[in-house]
Amino acid sequence: MRQTLALRVATLTAVLGLTLTAAPLAHATPTPTTVPTNAPVFVKLTVQGPEGRLFKGLIRTKGHDVTTATGGTHRCDGTNGGQYPTAVPTPTAALDDAARKRHFTWDGTWYSSFDDFSVDTIKGVSGGASAYWNISVNGVPTPVGGCQFRIRTGDHVAFTWTAF
Repeated sequence: MRQTLALRVATLTAVLGLTLTAAPLAHATPTPTTVPTNAPVFVKLTVQGPEGRLFKGLIRTKGHDVTTATGGTHRCDGTNGGQYPTAVPTPTAALDDAARKRHFTWDGTWYSSFDDFSVDTIKGVSGGASAYWNISVNGVPTPVGGCQFRIRTGDHVAFTWTAF
């Protein structure tokens, strides 16, 4: 019985030793990473002005070049500011698509130092000197500009007139 117990302990120790030795090899094998894609997404877009809702709708979008009267034409696809290595859908691209498809206007100034637009006016409502257009996704303000933040299908994108 003593030999059987000793054999079991030796076998268990050997198996455990092999398992622990092989474990780092399993983690050393590279795993595929999720590569950002610019496939079209569907998002719920809301534009909230100082007097109420200016727009609400489901928008199909992907990252693309955006043209504004004040800012000119610039890419707005997540590669801005080096955020993503390849193009992705963004909040400002979604606003631009909504404006073109639902026939309303928006304008923004391009800041090359930020590699992004500042949204100045939506449907004739300007931030002016006392307010700005805040961008949030799923209720959280974006930590970067609207051409730098990646959005996904099902996201709730909001542009909200916000007083200083």
